[in-house]
Amino acid sequence: MGSVYSGMPAVDLGTEGWQKPWSGTNGGSCVEAKRLPDGSVAFRQSRDPEGPALVYSRDEMMAFLQGAKSGQADFLIL
Repeated sequence: MGSVYSGMPAVDLGTEGWQKPWSGTNGGSCVEAKRLPDGSVAFRQSRDPEGPALVYSRDEMMAFLQGAKSGQADFLIL
């Protein structure tokens, strides 16, 4: 794997290791996540596995998850 950056083609991160952290009743349109060797996390849209991947550092993911658990991201769905 070469240089990893947010917005890179998800296919460049390989086809193995992508997981759906959760699934719902949204007709198969899911987000898939993959933990990268440096501890960062990549996300892609399951319906477009070759499209762009959003890549977040471990610290960014920890901050987001802690904030989401405490309700700080609730405005996204209200």
